[in-house]
Amino acid sequence: MPDTLKITLAQLNQSVGDIPANAAAILAARDAAKGSDLVVFPELHLIGYPPEDLILKPALIERAAAELQQLAESTAGDGPAMLVGSAFVLDGALHNGVALLDQGKVAAVRLKHELPNYGTFDEMRLFQPGPLPEPIILRGTMIGVPVGEDIWRYEVCRHLADFGAEILISINGSPYEINKEALRIEGVAKRRAVDTGLPLAYLNRVGGQDELVFDGGSFAVNGDGALAVQLRDWEEQVVETRWTKTAKGWRCDRGALEPLAQHPEDIYSAMVLALRDYVKRNGFPGVVLGLSGGVDSATCAAIAVDALGADRVWGVMMPSRFTSEQSLDDAAACARALGIRYTEMPIGAAVDGFDAMLGEAFEGTQRDLAEENLQSRVRGAGLMALSNKFGPMLLATANKSELSVGYAAIYGAMAGGYAPLKDAYKSTVYALARWRNGQVPRIGLGPGGPLVPDGVLTRDPSAELYDGQRDCDSLPPYDVLDPILVGLVEHDKSVAQLVNEGFEHGVVRHVEFLLHRAEYKRRQSPPGVKLTARNFGRDRRYPITHAFRSG
Repeated sequence: MPDTLKITLAQLNQSVGDIPANAAAILAARDAAKGSDLVVFPELHLIGYPPEDLILKPALIERAAAELQQLAESTAGDGPAMLVGSAFVLDGALHNGVALLDQGKVAAVRLKHELPNYGTFDEMRLFQPGPLPEPIILRGTMIGVPVGEDIWRYEVCRHLADFGAEILISINGSPYEINKEALRIEGVAKRRAVDTGLPLAYLNRVGGQDELVFDGGSFAVNGDGALAVQLRDWEEQVVETRWTKTAKGWRCDRGALEPLAQHPEDIYSAMVLALRDYVKRNGFPGVVLGLSGGVDSATCAAIAVDALGADRVWGVMMPSRFTSEQSLDDAAACARALGIRYTEMPIGAAVDGFDAMLGEAFEGTQRDLAEENLQSRVRGAGLMALSNKFGPMLLATANKSELSVGYAAIYGAMAGGYAPLKDAYKSTVYALARWRNGQVPRIGLGPGGPLVPDGVLTRDPSAELYDGQRDCDSLPPYDVLDPILVGLVEHDKSVAQLVNEGFEHGVVRHVEFLLHRAEYKRRQSPPGVKLTARNFGRDRRYPITHAFRSG
């Protein structure tokens, strides 16, 4: 029995449903790890995670099984064994699991026992739970392989240790949310290692998948809870780890401890990687967006350039008679700093046309939101026309504060194929813009230097739909609104609870009213990357029609 092991962690991106591409990435990683004993791949790597209802297609399962067999056969010669996540049908039941491929065959299969059914996860809808797993044997060593949620619960790791596991290797598809990396390491992995006394390698996938993004950040800890290896976040890495058997059991040798992105670079990187993979995998040549001269569109443009490169981003300023000279100047300055294509396309003629068309129907009424929102909808129609004609995907630029209270015109500012700021409150957008003006993200493709003009960051935000308009004319100031929304949305607090925290009753009650009233609009909004624990869509699923109010 050897007293050393070399285990390569393949922290890779995945393409859901592209089984040949995922298999090719598996073989490439194995080829790069020729000297290792074992190469480990993330949860459901062969199929891609999360597959959602795609996993229910029998043809997908059949192709995955055939591809897995070919991968197993590739291990017949020299080179490492592999742990590959996939889906398995046993006794007519579909399971999430992992296969040990070694010596030309599928040497063992272990099934996921704990199926998450909260937040973004609904695996109970798709899979059947496997039994409490037993260790597998590799090169004479007993290795426990908890899959995903298995490590978040005490029972599976304890069971593996009781049945003789000497090392734990946990494969995961753990999506990013703010502060989750600390929870994985401190709150889960170290606890399981200390509980069992066993060293533990935690492998996570990386990359964007619709509204989710995976940050990687894989690592290894020893049985005393000490961090031995830390991979980078937000990037693919194939890293060999070395393990030594001592009188007290196995230990992971000290390796590289890569620094993780700090706040708010982590949020910004999530937006960049999610948009990059969404555009790439859906076949768009680039993106187009309205540049209004405001902080939301400027920040979206910077994210797009960092995700795709300046040559694939097109900014369009669409002024109306209410657009200020400062907005025109700031939009142009932002485009120059980013190096993107920039077009001015006034909307006055189109708005006048709608006014004439609606003149008889609107006769005898006062000008109000209907006329104001026409400007936004004209802009949306114009931008979608550019998208249809030339192919770039339209980015929606609304933020979470606006979407929460309905302060974004449906079929106007909400139009688009993807919304990078959908889960970022207005205060977060300002923080990201200021950070990006002084820093370049590690995974970014954009230039250095200030990208969002100072005027955008210092003046009162405004939709500029009428003379002198400011957001605070219709909403509480964002430094008041955002904490209220965090309470209502992220923590499901009542009006009374927030009033007890010092907020004015009438303000909180009105914000709650706006939040519920805007649910129908959010249901029609484009997808956007999950950043918080309660993003709109996958996490927070409220009925459109309901009568409950908390105060």
